[in-house]
Amino acid sequence: MLKCVSRAVQLAARVSSSVPSAPAVRPAFCRSIWSLSSSGAASASRPRLLTATRALPSLSSGSWSLHTEGDKAFAEFLTDEIKEEKKIQKNKSLPKISGGWELELNGTEAKLTRSLSGEKVTITFNVNNSIPPQLEEDPEHTQKSPEDEPEIVSTPNFVVEVTKGAKTSLVFDCHFPEDEQISHGEAEEESDIFTIREVSFQPEGDAEWKETSYTLNTDSLDWTLYDHLMDFLADRGVDNTFADELMALSTALEHQEYIKFLEDLSTFVKCK
Repeated sequence: MLKCVSRAVQLAARVSSSVPSAPAVRPAFCRSIWSLSSSGAASASRPRLLTATRALPSLSSGSWSLHTEGDKAFAEFLTDEIKEEKKIQKNKSLPKISGGWELELNGTEAKLTRSLSGEKVTITFNVNNSIPPQLEEDPEHTQKSPEDEPEIVSTPNFVVEVTKGAKTSLVFDCHFPEDEQISHGEAEEESDIFTIREVSFQPEGDAEWKETSYTLNTDSLDWTLYDHLMDFLADRGVDNTFADELMALSTALEHQEYIKFLEDLSTFVKCK
């Protein structure tokens, strides 16, 4: 009964605040060395890469590529940034998800699959734009040590596809609400940390969502039906425990891809 009441309250909150969300943006706070000065102390502003007076671009001899003093400063900064990000990287290898899920990666996209009593369950998510924006703080209180910086957690939208032998799958579009505090304490044990946004029947394995198929939006859904849909997912291993592990996997993958992007960017800037 407590679970049903909790979900009913969540549904009511989503109905009252059902407005289009702004595109996800990278948080205003810095990931690592952006917020550090050359001495390693915290700084309230991003270090300037260029002086106030810009030097005219100069072509390196024997090369068609353009190389400036700004490129040199940029490359030096990226070298330090990569070292700093690798230093704070928590997972050198991606964490596993319990329950017999098989992981398949394609760049920033991840696919988890498992078979259960003749059913196939597939979950896909993409770590791009998965870092929620952070609230701006009072400038007088922005001086923080690296240890006090808020932890970056990836909370991607994810799609659950359940197939029962037919060519049509029941598909759930799920997400982690940005306007709700995700808590893992005992007092919040009955609360769902993710929600179902839409449900539809779709062709199995189809990458594109068919707009001609009826889509059930949960914003105005009867809470009893919504409760059964959540239980349907939980019976197939998609519950709060799974959601926590998915966030850990997504966070590690996002950070891994971010470091790779910095390395590629550094190579590009240094290329002659």
